[in-house]
Amino acid sequence: MIKFYFNGSPNPTKVALFLEEAAMPYEPMPVDTRKGEQFSPAFTALNPNQKVPVIVDGDVTVFDSTAILLYLGEKSGKFMPPNTPAERARLLSWMMFIGSGIGPYSGQAVHFKHFAKTPIPYANERYQYEAVRHFAIIEAQLAKGPYLLGNTYTVADMNIWGWARMIPFILGEGGWTKFPHLKRLTDEISARPAAVKAVALKDKHIFKAEMDDEARRNMFKHVTA
Repeated sequence: MIKFYFNGSPNPTKVALFLEEAAMPYEPMPVDTRKGEQFSPAFTALNPNQKVPVIVDGDVTVFDSTAILLYLGEKSGKFMPPNTPAERARLLSWMMFIGSGIGPYSGQAVHFKHFAKTPIPYANERYQYEAVRHFAIIEAQLAKGPYLLGNTYTVADMNIWGWARMIPFILGEGGWTKFPHLKRLTDEISARPAAVKAVALKDKHIFKAEMDDEARRNMFKHVTA
């Protein structure tokens, strides 16, 4: 059975979505990052970057949510486009765009908007701009069809859903204004039974909720570096 190391943040939640969609048996392994559990030697051995999610599938360990989605898609044969060079190139392009663009810029936008100890207007403006710019590229692609790769729901849509559902927190309450196609897709996926289960997974475990000094030290290591 797959061991799934997770918390309730966007990247683990998209992996939970796939596991539920594909009905793949898994054992939830909660990692409370606000308590610093990601820095334990046992977890660091699984992911030297000390981030969730991680899956352990027998003798296979995979970290990074984009890599995990690709691994699970290939393993199960589910939620993948046709296996042709052209379709695989499109899949990899969008998966890497989300993994290297949407995720990091959204994460930094959240940090400087909500969690920076001292407000830094320039940093906030930069990351808000880049988050909007990246989501706008997804929006333009979704204007061409119901899903990122055309007419079929795939791991690429799961990958964007993890972050897109957080747009009001990333960009503010009016964040959806510019992205009607992305809002449509996000709402559609969020209504799926698998997504409801994926989002609820965190509620079955007790995670530290307070963003106190301990949490800040564990979440933002540069503060004490």
